[in-house]
Amino acid sequence: MSVKNNFRIERDSLGEVRVPKNVYYGAQTQRAAGNFPISGLRFPRPFIKALGLIKFAAAEANGQMRLLDPKIEEAIKKAALEVMEGKWDPEFVVDIFQTGSGTSTNMNANEVISNRAIEIMGGEIGSKSPVHPNDHVNKSQSSNDAIPTAIHIAAVVEINESLIPSLSGLWEELDKKAREFFPVIKIGRTHLQDATPMRLGQEFSGYARQVELGIERLESVLPRVSEVPLGGSAVGTGINVPKGFAQKCIRIINKRTGCEFMEAKNHFEAQGARDSLVELSGVLKTIAVGLMKIANDIRWLGSGPRCGLGELILPDTQPGSSIMPGKVNPVIAESMIQACAQVIGNDAAITCCGQRGDFELNVMMPVMAYNLFQSIDLLAKSAINFRARLLEGLKANAVKCEEGIERSLAMVTSLAPEIGYDEAARLAKKAYLENKTVREIAMEGGAIPEEKLAKLLDPETMV
Repeated sequence: MSVKNNFRIERDSLGEVRVPKNVYYGAQTQRAAGNFPISGLRFPRPFIKALGLIKFAAAEANGQMRLLDPKIEEAIKKAALEVMEGKWDPEFVVDIFQTGSGTSTNMNANEVISNRAIEIMGGEIGSKSPVHPNDHVNKSQSSNDAIPTAIHIAAVVEINESLIPSLSGLWEELDKKAREFFPVIKIGRTHLQDATPMRLGQEFSGYARQVELGIERLESVLPRVSEVPLGGSAVGTGINVPKGFAQKCIRIINKRTGCEFMEAKNHFEAQGARDSLVELSGVLKTIAVGLMKIANDIRWLGSGPRCGLGELILPDTQPGSSIMPGKVNPVIAESMIQACAQVIGNDAAITCCGQRGDFELNVMMPVMAYNLFQSIDLLAKSAINFRARLLEGLKANAVKCEEGIERSLAMVTSLAPEIGYDEAARLAKKAYLENKTVREIAMEGGAIPEEKLAKLLDPETMV
């Protein structure tokens, strides 16, 4: 290696490469950065943290097996910890749209950790001595097992530490509103048309259950995502991986994350397919569909304030128009809906990525990872925001709900057992044409005694 001006000259299997003098990455990362000037998108922090953790655990496991000099092991572990902490995030410069195995980013990590370990040991950055990125940092690993393992680790950790707590908070608030709104009776709606009465709290209990089921779906898929391909090496055979390495490495990872990862039951499935991530994305999409329904319902129920449904009073968050003074829009609900749309779109991309498990390796893992982590992050943050800025300040408009009940033609449903379906339908049509209530028309006909009519048309008996 030599230094010229602001660059150092490094060598890889293809020849010489000029690398900026002040960076920790090396020749292979520099080539990749030049080869993929595509989007400016990078692997997110949870993935980089997980990849650093794998390098830390691999160094410790290799050390335990006497495959690394103790001084090199400790230097690698210290450098890997700094990667886990985010100290070297700017050094991860390779675009998401890169080699489909993620090899470029694996080498990015190997080179950063190698050079930082060299620095810790008093050596010269870029010299690959005394710590080599492949021979030491990548020892007992392949990009083909390390990269998917990092995706799985990061996904499980983010779901446990971020998404499930966020959804649990959302469920708690929806359940609280279901109980708070229980006394309020309103008209239900099917096909966007008036239906029979129901409690506003019942409506919200349905929303709460949707979120609760979303959490259950996440928990049910986690055991499959927790199977990791570490130890499979290039194609799943475990070539160049010492016996027992994967188990030792995974025990270290579990201790540091508090999760229960396990070595894949079949390494050929674990490297040739990413089905568990496709399944996880499907669960995220299902949650997004549910949250979109909830947000959209609340947006409609709060429409108005005078000429809409107006059954809910949404908290004011910001002015809603550049031309209509005093207008306030349901922007928090709209934010949630848009985030959910993105998650649904991400699932389509992840599905496409999952199909590219060609023979012994999936070759669309970087894009799969990027979309998966974005979906997790969007759902977690949207759930927190929706709860804090909308649900907590949400109120029921009991007067508006009550007015709708008396005017609804669907109230005639409770009369059908008494007067028959056809007569009830005739009565409803007459009420509509004469712009009267069902009660008024029924009283005019006199077929049902007033006292009995009052009981039949009591909304409390219908809910």
